[in-house]
Amino acid sequence: MVYSLAASTLTVAAPLGCDAAPAEGSEPTAATTRRPSDVLVTGTDEEMLVLEVTEANKVVVRLPRVEVGQGVTTAVAMMIAEELDARLADVDIPLADARAKGNQFTGGSSSVRSLYGPARELAAVARAKLVTAAARRWNLPARSLHTRNTKVIAPDGRSATFGSLTASAARITRPAVSSTPKPASRHRVIGRPTTRIDARDIVTGKAKYAGDLSAAGAKPTVVARPPTLGGKLVSVDSRVARAMPGVHAVVKVAGGVAVVAESFHHAFKARDALRITWAPGPLASLSDAAIRSRLRAAVPRLGNPPRGSAQTEGEFEFAFVSHAPMEVLTAVADVRAGRAEIWFSSQTPMDARESIASAVGLPSSKVKVHVIRGGGSFGRRLNHDAAIEAALISKAARRPVKLMWSRADDIRHGRMRPASHHRIRASHARGRVVAFTHAMASVSESYEGQGLSAQGSAREGVTPAAAPASGPLPSDSGLYNFGRVSGNSGSVELAIPLGAWRSVDSGTMRTAEEIVVDEVARILGKDPVAFRRTTLRNKAVKAVLDKVADAGDWGRTLPAGRAQGVAVHEEYGSCVACLVEIDATDRKNPRVTKVVMAADVGTAVNPRGLEAQLMGTAIDGISTVLQAGLHIDRGAVRESSYADFHYARQRHAPLRFEAHIMPSRREPGGAGELGVPAAAGAVANAYARATGSKPRRFPLHF
Repeated sequence: MVYSLAASTLTVAAPLGCDAAPAEGSEPTAATTRRPSDVLVTGTDEEMLVLEVTEANKVVVRLPRVEVGQGVTTAVAMMIAEELDARLADVDIPLADARAKGNQFTGGSSSVRSLYGPARELAAVARAKLVTAAARRWNLPARSLHTRNTKVIAPDGRSATFGSLTASAARITRPAVSSTPKPASRHRVIGRPTTRIDARDIVTGKAKYAGDLSAAGAKPTVVARPPTLGGKLVSVDSRVARAMPGVHAVVKVAGGVAVVAESFHHAFKARDALRITWAPGPLASLSDAAIRSRLRAAVPRLGNPPRGSAQTEGEFEFAFVSHAPMEVLTAVADVRAGRAEIWFSSQTPMDARESIASAVGLPSSKVKVHVIRGGGSFGRRLNHDAAIEAALISKAARRPVKLMWSRADDIRHGRMRPASHHRIRASHARGRVVAFTHAMASVSESYEGQGLSAQGSAREGVTPAAAPASGPLPSDSGLYNFGRVSGNSGSVELAIPLGAWRSVDSGTMRTAEEIVVDEVARILGKDPVAFRRTTLRNKAVKAVLDKVADAGDWGRTLPAGRAQGVAVHEEYGSCVACLVEIDATDRKNPRVTKVVMAADVGTAVNPRGLEAQLMGTAIDGISTVLQAGLHIDRGAVRESSYADFHYARQRHAPLRFEAHIMPSRREPGGAGELGVPAAAGAVANAYARATGSKPRRFPLHF
């Protein structure tokens, strides 16, 4: 609902993710009324989506989400430009600071879905009031005017910029033209492939990340961390480090020992000069083989299959995986006696604000969190480990700090996708699947907020609660017509810092399921695409499958050692199919040579952005199926950089990539995580067909 507030400038408010909104037609309260200003404002800072038209003719939307490379700022700018008939170059999308109320969560492929309605409605109301203001100025019928290029234009050619109309538009209570958003048939911006509005800033270095900030005179800071997960500091001799040039402070923190210095070069040199004795962490006796054994034992029994049916079964193992965003975790913190100010990239800034306040012993009202763009996330910035640590270091050192986690810090002590073990059985009779059961176990996230500190170290004296089974499984029981679908899950309690990784559970669950679907098709003597066509429930999923099969020339003859694979996925109100071609003539160094993806996400606000998202998910699938994972060796993560965490490089990327966006006029579904399960499943199935093997442990070459 959009409503006007009393102010000397136009103020129109639309609640976004609030606990409750005023009833339609009700008067705003004093708490929601802005102070007068010299701009046209749509929305309020607290709990609202904010749209502002400045006198300089800029449309500014303070976005309650974070930009981490997914292109949400461009998508929202397109929505606003569409309804206002503004030039895209005139739309700015700064990120809103952490708020006390509302919804600032960036995750679950929800941003475009949650903003599509409110953003367009706000812009449509603003346009209607601007047109009415121009009509009154010129004494013309409002319906005779039109908008284009951030201006209102009269039939005789006269024009007025939106900025020049802002003050008079504030006095409009009842617009003389409709404030209803345009129908999809009239869209000229939404649905048009568009280059990101921040692309030039990114490639020229103008875009600012947390590491670029010089806020509060913060000094570079790094932390010496234990060699094992959850290791404890026994003693530290910092005399040599403190005497080194450029060193300002050395302080103990929960995760280790922090060094504050004049530059990161000085900080790293001093960190390496510290003489530290560590006690091993709680997993010091545990390695991969034992973890896999525990997971296998924790998988619930599948139960009895239907009488008279044949069984196709498989067990699948998935390793831990790091998020490894290109920009390492960085946070600037300035904590004083009565206040704190933090700058960092966060997908959950409201939660972060509360956590930081609790950690430094301040009321949340005295903590200000500035949300900064992030150079990648994939779920990593849902957690705010680095920000809490930076705040604690700043408090202890009594000065502003710029904390940077090294790549090794994040891979060895940061969050990771949990390892899991899956057991699947498809029961078939008379040429069709009559029952499908999927049971799994993963390393439990019940330590989150209980057995783990913000830095990922086990707290003393804390026993984590047992994690209940999270069934039913599989990830989407309605995808195939497979008769009785059932599942269950178990967990293993380990003091390992875990976090949501792109596509969360679906990335492993659907991959395993799609492998079994291929194996059932083979046993039944059916082509994998044809089998899916006859068993998929949703017409939209069938349509994307048909699209990739046609565009990818499914079934074409390939040389020995090369093959095609296919997989589908449905989630977030969207669906996707992926076809992969792989060259596995060298089994230890397979190369995906071609990827064709098709997605139905409803209205694709920016098809070019969606294509980029799908391309990214293809690389995720290639990486996690073929070579990228983390080993646990005697309680420590073995990998420490891109040199040994083998994410796909350019030499592993497909030589040919195609993305097909299915036309639709329904409202947007989710897209950011959608493609990972289909891509991973297609890569695994292509490898299986090329080698005649049954892949069961991922990544395959680990």
